[in-house]
Amino acid sequence: MTHDNRRKQRLATLTLAALGVVYGDIGTSPLYSMKEVFGGAHHPVPITPENVLGILSLFFWSLVVVVTIKYVSFIMRANNKGEGGIIALMTLAQQKGDPASWQQKGLITLGLFGAALFYGDGVITPAISVLSAVEGLELITPAFKPYILPITLVILIGLFLFQRRGTASVGALFGPVMLLWFGLLAVLGGVNVVAHPAVLAALNPLYGVHFLAGNAALGFFSLGAVVLCITGAEALYADMGHFGAKPIQYAWLGLVLPSLVINYFGQGALLLDDPAAIENPFYLLAPEWAIYPMVILSTIATVIASQAVISGAFSITQQAIQLGYTPRLEVQHTSEHEIGQIYVPALNWLLLVSIIALVIGFGSSSNLAAAYGIAVTGTMLITNILAIAVAVRLWNWSPWRAVLGALPFICIDLGFFLANSVKIPDGGWFPLAFGLAIFIMLTTWKRGRKLLYDRLAADALPLRPFIEDISANGCNRVSGTAIFMTPNPEQVPHALLHSLKHYKALHEQVIILSVRVFDVPYVPDIDRVEVHRLNGNFAQVIVQYGFKDEPDLPAALELCAEAGLSIDMMDASFFLGRETLIPKLGSEMAYWRELLFIAMFRNAGSATAFFRIPSNRVVELGAQVVL
Repeated sequence: MTHDNRRKQRLATLTLAALGVVYGDIGTSPLYSMKEVFGGAHHPVPITPENVLGILSLFFWSLVVVVTIKYVSFIMRANNKGEGGIIALMTLAQQKGDPASWQQKGLITLGLFGAALFYGDGVITPAISVLSAVEGLELITPAFKPYILPITLVILIGLFLFQRRGTASVGALFGPVMLLWFGLLAVLGGVNVVAHPAVLAALNPLYGVHFLAGNAALGFFSLGAVVLCITGAEALYADMGHFGAKPIQYAWLGLVLPSLVINYFGQGALLLDDPAAIENPFYLLAPEWAIYPMVILSTIATVIASQAVISGAFSITQQAIQLGYTPRLEVQHTSEHEIGQIYVPALNWLLLVSIIALVIGFGSSSNLAAAYGIAVTGTMLITNILAIAVAVRLWNWSPWRAVLGALPFICIDLGFFLANSVKIPDGGWFPLAFGLAIFIMLTTWKRGRKLLYDRLAADALPLRPFIEDISANGCNRVSGTAIFMTPNPEQVPHALLHSLKHYKALHEQVIILSVRVFDVPYVPDIDRVEVHRLNGNFAQVIVQYGFKDEPDLPAALELCAEAGLSIDMMDASFFLGRETLIPKLGSEMAYWRELLFIAMFRNAGSATAFFRIPSNRVVELGAQVVL
């Protein structure tokens, strides 16, 4: 096989895989989008030929302008060495600028709130997707209605119980299943479009304009449901690092966009022919005998869509841990071959409990739709602002050019956001409240860690004078290597002072070890460690990671041999500080946030597990710190 053929085969494989991971969310939107516009509980649009064509036009041009032009053509250019997503965009926007400036702090705040809204999306997507799929059983017989919620909960609980096993075993099926799904969308929609080809007139944007102009209030409210057709657009950008831009773009333009448009137009044609089909226009596209298989396939497709969002939540959590915005959590790696396949138990159970509460509390996909749009549109608005910062700071665009280029997208996203904001009392409050709670925790952790480091630094000694004093006055040395972890390699670690105080001796070789995380996805092994030899058989070692690297300190320390620093891991001990925090009234942080930070600090995962340090090589030395 020639190199060109191998390249094409790999591109085809990645494109198929992208179908399964990237497009599950937006690909299952036909289950509920059209139904919510014309039959939802919030400002349903009357089913008339003019209204149907107007809504179809809005669906089509939303997919073209927001997804195709904004994300596929523009936003995907703003990648952090191939990685996408709002955390990557935030770090990209910060690369040039004064860290203390209000602009920099504003970008961080926006990025973190966008990430927090993503968690809200991660809760709502599995709930609304699976629930809308299972609701198709009601079409077979109303007797199924009492069992819709229990069946949905069983499927969701099974999905989250499966997370600890990883997705590798079923990942190979995701692409082919979604290929079948999008093919089915096109076939079912196409049959109805052929029967009523007049709906193709909605490709003309004037139908959408006339609908909005002729129905000012109703047209505005309808945008709150129209936005459901583009939910999942952020996934195109967020998952770019897994597949690259081209497979995602080819899958969208070659299959996903045409299939979605044909299906929506088919549902529109069905409603023109039979307005009563608004009961469930997606399932009623199919003949009655096919509804059972359709429910099964829809449920599988929604599970795949949910899996993609859950995996994204795990990934963004790992990035936030690396960048210092969340406490260390247990991160389990579920594949020996795929670096991105991880499982975060604490987050898994938090999401499951939240989703169960959502399903029981809202009761139907229509009720959940009120909560869905606000998280999606909020994230989209924040993405616009961060993209402007990237264009100005990194692409050297003039501010006017960047703002004018993004203005059409901002206006569209703002319209969607405002239309959804009227549904805040009916459910839109949930993702905002959930996102705000996550945002408070992210910022409290970052602020609390800085406060803690400042307190420790105030009592710390400079390292080099300390080493000179040890060398001049002498000190008992014992065989072996002591590795002291510290956030500041230029200061004496508190654990070293406590060790010297208690044992009255130092090890023969002393290593001051620091870990730095950079605003890039990965750091190559050649740049992994930085070694500085000091007097008295001391050494500074700085281990460097990207925000998507998986920390492994023993493996990193083995690389020190290339720099002339030999470390026998079987004869080395890691000394870690364990601080007990005491809150203080009148501190630099509000007292309630101090209490929250202390609770998070107390429940954070151990450095031993996070950095993969053998537990039998660890010595912990405690200290009290008043915040």
